Amino acid sequence: MTDGSHESQGQVPSRQRRRFPGISSRAYEHPADRSALVALRKLSGFDTVFKALSGLLPERSLRLLFLSDSVRVSDAQFSHLNDMLRDACYILDLEKVPPMYVSQNPQPNAMCIGLDEPIIVVTTGLVELLDEEEMRAVVGHEVGHALSGHAVYRTILLFLTNLALKVAWIPLGNVAIMAIVTALREWFRKSELSADRAGLLVGQDLRASMRGLMKIAGGNHLHEMNVDAFLAQADEYEKAGDLRDSVLKILNVLPRSHPFTTVRAAELKKWSETRDYQRIMDGHYPRRDEDKDTSVTDAFKESASHYADSVRSSKDPLMKLVGDIAGGAGDLGGKLRDKFTGAGGGKGAGTPGGDATDGPQESRRPEDPEGPSGPGAAGS
Repeated sequence: MTDGSHESQGQVPSRQRRRFPGISSRAYEHPADRSALVALRKLSGFDTVFKALSGLLPERSLRLLFLSDSVRVSDAQFSHLNDMLRDACYILDLEKVPPMYVSQNPQPNAMCIGLDEPIIVVTTGLVELLDEEEMRAVVGHEVGHALSGHAVYRTILLFLTNLALKVAWIPLGNVAIMAIVTALREWFRKSELSADRAGLLVGQDLRASMRGLMKIAGGNHLHEMNVDAFLAQADEYEKAGDLRDSVLKILNVLPRSHPFTTVRAAELKKWSETRDYQRIMDGHYPRRDEDKDTSVTDAFKESASHYADSVRSSKDPLMKLVGDIAGGAGDLGGKLRDKFTGAGGGKGAGTPGGDATDGPQESRRPEDPEGPSGPGAAGS
């Protein structure tokens, strides 16, 4: 069954896992997720669009579409997924188990959408790609989206993305829409980092989470892949190149709905090694009944503090430059020139007689292969 409460969740996980009664989504939400959502809500015109779409989106039609053209997970259909779904809701203490559907699509993907109540959809490509423990992390990821209330904004992004394509031929017709879509995508990418953490809390198997992300990136060839080498790619990606590469990274990620897979894997591993994660596993975490007492200002300060820490510790050339500027570093002109040209120390570095290099190259943005949610680009 997919519409019961905990009383109907008589089954226990296949191995003993910790449960988190009353856990608040604040326990696992990435600070960048919260700050991006705050920025999104402050975007001019977003409230108007949000209220209008809340009444206009054909949610009934959406639910009927999945009901008529997908397979609903239950005790009778995809029972192993149904067990995982109920386990995930039990572990994260989500009272109402959302409906879950399997949709025929070779592209590995999953999403949690809906305005009134969330719906979880996974594709056959994903079901066939992942093993049980990897899939458990994915189901936990989507339940984390449901607990965080992400489904509403994800549904609006799905609708606006389609709308932008339809009005693209009208001069300036999609400018305002794309501004909101871009802001939504920025938040969406950050929300994936939060849901990855929820997936780890449900699966409680970091290696399985890493394997799932690797499979999304490289297919079902685990014998050809290595977690440590995969994470080394993330480190190389972060610190590679000069400012030109930093700009290209931004351009590459803008049209995407998900962060890059190696980046997600590195972020999740980093969080799994923190005191915050260990405290949750020890049973010390923010509770849902305390949410009403939380301060938006404090949350924003936490996000700002996290951003400052990220800038200080980042290996990315652009973030290092931001840190230098914030720290009052001198000779900014020389630093900018050196960063963009890749010049180091010695003769010619930052001096008028130094060798010149080509300016920043234009990069063609690759199309984002994923849908607007789920693990399409990076497994979740």
